[in-house]
Parts: sequence; structure tokens; C-alpha cells
Amino acid sequence: QVQLVESGGGLVQPGGSLRLSCAASGTIFGINAMGWYRQAPGKERELVATITSRGSPNYADSVQGRFTISRDNAKNTVYLQMNSLKPEDTAVYYCNAAQLEPRGLKYYWGQGTQVTVSS
Repeated sequence: QVQLVESGGGLVQPGGSLRLSCAASGTIFGINAMGWYRQAPGKERELVATITSRGSPNYADSVQGRFTISRDNAKNTVYLQMNSLKPEDTAVYYCNAAQLEPRGLKYYWGQGTQVTVSS
């Protein structure tokens, strides 16, 4: 089992910045892709950004150019730097990790961290 713990959420004014972190622990064979998803009230969970084990990023169109995903493989940690935040970025942000285990690819989720963008 892999545990994911997110941190860094909070309340920020429009145009501000936040940095989210997600640390993986537990039985780690080698984590493949990691990523961030978000879910706003009344909406479905949506992809924000993902990054491969080699550091190749992928972004949702809505955050392209404002958010940057990165990871530290030695620390099994993924980060999300969020700049120029907008009220529509308000959501619970979830960390996700994929690991190839003896029984196949398995996905793990963190508990979520609230990001609120408001003046």
C-alpha cells in the first residue's frame, strides 16, 4: 500500500500563488506517473496536471501557463506551483500516484487539500 499526504492548500486572493506538495510513503516499488486532480462543489473531479517518472508534464488547458508540476523522485514527492490563481481554481485538490505492483498497475489517492481563491 502507498499513502499520499498532501499539504499546502489554503485561502489566497485572486492573482496570488500557492504551492501544493504530496509525499508518498509505504510500500514503494517505483512510482510511475503522479498527478493532481481537483473537484469543485457540484462538479466532477478533473485532471489538473500529471508528470511521468522521467519528468514529462501534461496540463489541463485551463491551467496551462499558470501552474507548474514537478517531482522529486528521491523523496517520492510531487509538487504543484500555482500562480495567477483565479476564483474558478477553487476546489479540493487531490494527489494521485500510479505504481506497477506484482498484481498490476494500481492507483492511489490522497485525502485532498482545499484551495480557495477569493478576495
